[in-house]
Amino acid sequence: MANSLNTITVDGKTYDLDTYKTTQGVKASEVGKKKELDKDAFLSLLVTQMQYQDPLSPMDNTEYLAQLAQYSSLEQMTNVASKLGDVYSLVENIDSSVLVGQLSGMIGKDIQWSSDDGKSFYEGKVAGVSVTDGQTSVIATVKGPDGSDMSTKVDISNITRVGNGV
Repeated sequence: MANSLNTITVDGKTYDLDTYKTTQGVKASEVGKKKELDKDAFLSLLVTQMQYQDPLSPMDNTEYLAQLAQYSSLEQMTNVASKLGDVYSLVENIDSSVLVGQLSGMIGKDIQWSSDDGKSFYEGKVAGVSVTDGQTSVIATVKGPDGSDMSTKVDISNITRVGNGV
C-alpha cells in the first residue's frame, strides 16, 4: 500500500490519494487550487473543531471567543461587500441617467467633433442620444455628399464644440 501520508480513510475504508480522487470525481487539475473560505465553510470548520477537541484538554475559552468573533467579522464583511456592490450599481445607473439627461438638452443644437485620431473635424446637429453597451453617444445629422441628411453616431469624448452657429 502507499505511504500513510498519501492515504485517506473515509467511513472505515482506506484509499490512496489517486483512487480517492477518482471515486470522488475530482480532476487532478482541481486538486490544490486555492478556494475562498466563505462564512459557511468557516462555521463548519469551527463546529468540526469543537466536535473533535480533546475532552481532557478542551479549547481555551478565549480562543473559542476569538474564533466566534472572527466568524462574526467575516459575516459582517461579506454583508458589507454585498451591499457595496448594490450601491455601486445604483451609482452607475444614476451617473448614466444624469449624463443622458444632460445630453438630451443638446438635441437640436449644432455640434463640432473630431475624428478618433483628432486630425479631421465635422459639424452637424444633434438628433438624439444613444446608450449602447454602457457607452453613451449622440446621434448627429450631417449633410451627405449628395446633399441629403445622414445620421452618424458621435462618441461624446470627440465633441469639441456645442452651440448654435458652430
